[in-house]
Amino acid sequence: MSGAGRTAVVTGAARGIGRGITDRLLGEGWQVLAVDVDPAPLPPGRPGLNVLAADVAIEADVAQVVEVAARLSDQLEGLVCNAGIMIRKPLEALSLVEWRRVLDVNLGSAFLLARAAAPALRRGHGGIVTVASTRAHMSEPDTESYSASKGGLVALTHALSVSLGPEVRANCVSPGWIDTAADALRPEDHAQHPAGRVGRVEDVAALVSWLLGPQSGFVTGAEFVIDGGMTRKMIYRD
Repeated sequence: MSGAGRTAVVTGAARGIGRGITDRLLGEGWQVLAVDVDPAPLPPGRPGLNVLAADVAIEADVAQVVEVAARLSDQLEGLVCNAGIMIRKPLEALSLVEWRRVLDVNLGSAFLLARAAAPALRRGHGGIVTVASTRAHMSEPDTESYSASKGGLVALTHALSVSLGPEVRANCVSPGWIDTAADALRPEDHAQHPAGRVGRVEDVAALVSWLLGPQSGFVTGAEFVIDGGMTRKMIYRD
């Protein structure tokens, strides 16, 4: 398998896109340290799966993540910074504490993890993948903190690619509408996408797997928008 003998850390790993990435890497033979504030949904005893409860917005917790990863291997081939939250409120109602919490979880955690894991990633000639969002480029009302954090991830990622290269590559994945909860979707939900359907967690996981693998060895500092073409679609009202 393509990931045999390789070690990766995935944050926000218990649900949604993070769970899909974790499952994909495990299926390819990776050893995965799956990190989440509530890792209970992850099945115990799965080969290659190592689970850690941690809040990656907290520096001490990130140090623990890297310490546990070091017990698995002295080098790290993959770091997937997927943990994220949204607080959706009108601008006037959003507190500074809430703003900072979203920025800390979504953006600050990627900085903390990359900084702490850099030596192990260099030894493993590894890859970093951050999970941003199409909200880095387009917005709905009342999403200031979320959109700012995701835009920051895009910029942080290309900065990391320059600072850590050539030993470590860093790329960003920006999903659009991904069905993370097996929702009851309507035909029009699918039809509005140029690709003809809403995205699945497996779509994102496949892209992340490729970015961590040897086939993408000449790819770094890039953002990959995976949204079924929605950000390229011009929308007019009659």
